Amino acid sequence: MTLHPPAIIAIGRNYADHAKEMGGSIEPHPTVFMKNPASVIADGEAIVIPPICREHGPQVDFEGELALVIGETCRDVPERDALRHLRGYAVANDVSARWWQKQGSGGQFCRGKSFDTFCPIGAVRPASEVGDPGSLLLRTWLNGELMQESSTAMMLFSVPRIIAELSRGMTLLAGTVILTGTPAGVGAGRTPPRFLREGDVVEIEIERVGRLRNPVREER
Repeated sequence: MTLHPPAIIAIGRNYADHAKEMGGSIEPHPTVFMKNPASVIADGEAIVIPPICREHGPQVDFEGELALVIGETCRDVPERDALRHLRGYAVANDVSARWWQKQGSGGQFCRGKSFDTFCPIGAVRPASEVGDPGSLLLRTWLNGELMQESSTAMMLFSVPRIIAELSRGMTLLAGTVILTGTPAGVGAGRTPPRFLREGDVVEIEIERVGRLRNPVREER
C-alpha cells in the first residue's frame, strides 16, 4: 500500500479491558481521532522517538491493532454492506506519546499519535483472503515477551459498525486507513509503565492478516 494514505482515522477505547487499564469509560459511540498520514512507516522500518517525546519523561507506547483499508470512495454505508467497501486488512501499531496525547494538546489525541514514524503498517492482505474479521487473534510482543493477546471478537464496535458509523455524512476516500483499537497490555497500563526505548523491537501478529516488526531508536 502507499505509505501516505489520504486519511488515517482511528478508534479509541474499542476494547473494554484497554479502556479500563487506561482509566477511560466505555462510550455509546466510537471514540474517533485522526493520525497524520505522514506518520506511516512500513514493516521493518524504525520507530524513531524524537526529542520532543522525551521532554516529559518516557512516554512512547505501542498499540497492536487491526487496520482496515477502504477500497472505494464511499459515504452513508449501511452496516450490512460495509465489508463490500474494504480493499483489505493490515497489521498496524498505533504508536502513542502519552503525555502529548493526554496533557499536551488540550485533551485531543491527534498530536500524541501523529509524530513521524508513529504509524507502522504492514502489507495489506486482500479482504477475500481474510474472511470474517470478527474473530481474529491479535498478539503483540516486546523484545520477544508477549504483551497483548486478544481477539477482534472482543471489540465493542465491530468492523462493519465502525465503517457504517464513520461514513455517516462523511466521505471515506479510497485508500483511507481505519485503525480499529487496541486491547489491554499496552505499556502505559502496566505497573510500572513500560514505554519504548532505544533497542526495543515490537512485533505484532494478527491471525490470517500478517505480522509486523519494527525496531525502536531514539533520534539524537
